[in-house]
Amino acid sequence: MNRLLLFFLLLTTAAFGQQRPPLPQPVRAFGQAAPSPPGETQYGNNPQAGHYVQAGDAKIYYEVYGQGRPFLVLHGALFGSTYELHQLLDSLRLRYQVIAVSTRGYGKSELGHSPITFEQKVDDVLAVLNAVTRDSAVIFGFSDGGHTGFKLASLHPERVRKLITLGAGELYPGMRQFDFDVQHALLLDTAYFRQQRALMPEPQRLGELFAKTGAFYTLLTIDKTMFGAIRCPVLVMAGDRD
Repeated sequence: MNRLLLFFLLLTTAAFGQQRPPLPQPVRAFGQAAPSPPGETQYGNNPQAGHYVQAGDAKIYYEVYGQGRPFLVLHGALFGSTYELHQLLDSLRLRYQVIAVSTRGYGKSELGHSPITFEQKVDDVLAVLNAVTRDSAVIFGFSDGGHTGFKLASLHPERVRKLITLGAGELYPGMRQFDFDVQHALLLDTAYFRQQRALMPEPQRLGELFAKTGAFYTLLTIDKTMFGAIRCPVLVMAGDRD
């Protein structure tokens, strides 16, 4: 997965006609979610760059870095966090105004009390975009963030200049079993969930987040109809287990 990430950095800088920025050192494993070492940017928990916006029944946390064309970044679900994308953020902020969103229920963002829906996810992103800029943005989404990017681009083409997705593709009800076991997840990555629960406004609702995410993906449809409604340039990438 780390090779795909580096490949993505090459593609994005080439696609926008800009010189490739130097990669940050040291290069850590993609998906590492442990707290960043002292002196490095605390993505997802940085008071100097952090903001909140009200989106429906939840406050959504986001951070803004750099200057230039807006570039909004959406992390993955369940084991996802802004910090897992630290290599992208370190590099992109040198050329763009990077908007890093902690999606609903993750990090410092509230979960709210409504069922998770596609429309809700899009409204959350629009609330953040509207709070930062009226310009269209380049969107990068990893996994769940990529699915949200597809929906956003299909419904609001005026807000998406270009779309880049990694690990997100066609889905329909019955294609996969989305029964997420929070206790098993806690054992798989204890350090990650310790970090995330320390940030969450309501850490006791982690199991509810898993249940809502499973219910959402069990009924989710992403098909030709949605893809056909997207008019912006799109770069789609897949990993070896996507």
